[in-house]
Amino acid sequence: MKDSKVIRSAGVVGSFTLLSRGLGMLRDIIIAYHFGTSLLASAFFVAFTIPNLFRRLFGEGALSAAFIPVFIETRTKQSDKVAWELAAKVVTLTATLLTSIAIIGVILFSVALILPGISEKWQTTFGLSRIMFPYVIAICMAALSMAVLNSFKHFSTSAFAPSLLNLILIAAMLVVFPLIGNDPSARAMVLAWAVLIAGIAQVAIQLPALKRFGCPFKFSSRWNDPSVRKILLLMGPAALGMAVTQFNVLIDRLLAMWIGDWAPAAMFYSERMIYFPLGIIATAMGTVLLPTFSLHAAKGDHSSMGETITSSMRHIIFIMVPAAFGLLVLAPNILAAIFEWDGQFNAESTLLSSRALMFYAPGLIVFSAAKVFVPAFYAMQDTKTPVRIGIYTVLLNLIMNIIFILTLPEYWKHAGMALSTVVAEAIGMIALGRLLSRRIENIEWSQIRRSSLRCLGSGILMAAAAWAVAHYAHPILNTYLSAKLAQLATVGLAVLSGSLTYFILSLGLKAPELREIKSAIRS
Repeated sequence: MKDSKVIRSAGVVGSFTLLSRGLGMLRDIIIAYHFGTSLLASAFFVAFTIPNLFRRLFGEGALSAAFIPVFIETRTKQSDKVAWELAAKVVTLTATLLTSIAIIGVILFSVALILPGISEKWQTTFGLSRIMFPYVIAICMAALSMAVLNSFKHFSTSAFAPSLLNLILIAAMLVVFPLIGNDPSARAMVLAWAVLIAGIAQVAIQLPALKRFGCPFKFSSRWNDPSVRKILLLMGPAALGMAVTQFNVLIDRLLAMWIGDWAPAAMFYSERMIYFPLGIIATAMGTVLLPTFSLHAAKGDHSSMGETITSSMRHIIFIMVPAAFGLLVLAPNILAAIFEWDGQFNAESTLLSSRALMFYAPGLIVFSAAKVFVPAFYAMQDTKTPVRIGIYTVLLNLIMNIIFILTLPEYWKHAGMALSTVVAEAIGMIALGRLLSRRIENIEWSQIRRSSLRCLGSGILMAAAAWAVAHYAHPILNTYLSAKLAQLATVGLAVLSGSLTYFILSLGLKAPELREIKSAIRS
C-alpha cells in the first residue's frame, strides 16, 4: 500500500475514531457530572479495566497480531475459502476459551462479594465487575471481526463499532438515570449493564460486512490444523507480553485505589485526554499499518516496509508533538472547560486530574511510536521481540510506580505513576526502534530526526503562544462572560493561537509532512 493510501485509510479509521472519541468525551463528561472523582467513579473504572484487559489480549492484542498475518498469507498463497475455514476454527476456539473464562470470572467475583470483612470499596468494585465481566466474550469477538475486516482493507464498519459503546452508555445516563431516581449506586449498576449490552451490539453491527466478504458464519472444532498451530505459536509470546503489560495496567489501577478513593478516577480523566488524539491519529495509523506491513512481509518487500515506517513516523511526530505540548501547558484549562459543569466534578477534581495529565502529555509521542514499531515486528511474524522488551518495560514501570508512591506527597503520587508510565514506555520504544533498524536497513532515521527537531522547535514556540493567550485572556473573558463560557472561550482561543503558530512555522520551515498530509486529504 502506497504512503498516500496508508494516510487515506488511516484517515477513514481516524474519522470514525474521531466520532467515537467525541462520543466518548461526551460520555465521560456525563459520568464526571454524576460521579466526579468519587469512590463509585473509581470502582466503575477499575471494574471496566478488567474485561478490557482480555479485549487487548484476545482481541486487539496478541490474537489479532498473530491472526492477521497468517490470514492474509493464507488468502495470498491459497484461497479465500481456505482462509475462511481457518477463521472459523480460530473463532470457535476463541469463543470456547472466552466463555470458560467469563463463567469462572463471574463465579470468583460472586464468591469475593460474600467474603467476611470485605470493605465497601472492594465490594462495590467486585459487584460491578461481576456484571461487566461477560463483556469479554462480546468485545473480543468484535475485535476479531475487526481483524478479519481489516485484512480485506475494509476499515469503516469496525472503526464505527466502538461508537456504539459510547452511544449506549450516553443513552443509559440520559434516559434511564432519571427513571431510577438519584441513587448513585443504582446508577453505577445501570452503567455496568449498559457496557454488557454495548459489547453485543459491537459484534452485531459487523456481521453484514463480514457476510459481504464471504464469511460462512460457521463453527469448526477441527483445531488440529497447521495454520491454527502457527497462530497459537505466534500468539504465545505476544500473549505473554500482553498479559504482563495488561496485568501491570490492572496493578496500576489497584495501586491508584490504594492511594485514595479519588485516584483511579483522576487518572482516568487525564488518560482520556491522551487517548483522544492517540486514538484518532496513532491508533488509526496502527490499524492500517498491520495489514499493510503484513502484505509487505508476505511478499518479502522489506524496502517498502522501511519507507512506510519512515513516512509514518514523520507524520505521527508532526501531529503528536503539538498535541503533547498543548496538553502540557493547557491541562488545567482543558479539564476545567470539559468536565466542570456544576456537578460532582469540581475544582479539586480538575487540580488532581491536571497533575496527572501534565506528566502523561509527553507520552503521546512515545505511545504513538508503539503503533508503528510493534505492528512491524508482528507483520514479520516476530512476536517475541516486542514481548521481551515489553516485559522489561513493565518491570521498570512497576519499580518506578512503587518508588513514586512511597516518596511523593499524597496528592502527587498518581502524577508520579503517570510519569513512570511515560519514561518506561520511552525506553522500550528506543530499544524496539534500534532492533527494528537491524531487520529493515532502509529506515531513514536521519529524516525522522530532522523532522523531530523541526517539530520540537515549532512545538515549543506554539506552546508559549498558547500558554500566553490562556494566561492573559481568561481574566479578561471572565469579566464579560459567565464562568463556563470564559473557560470554553479561553481554551478555544489558546488552541486556535497555538495551531496557527505551529502551522505558520511549519510553512516557514517548509515541513514536507504538511504538504504530504494535505495531498492525502485532498486525494
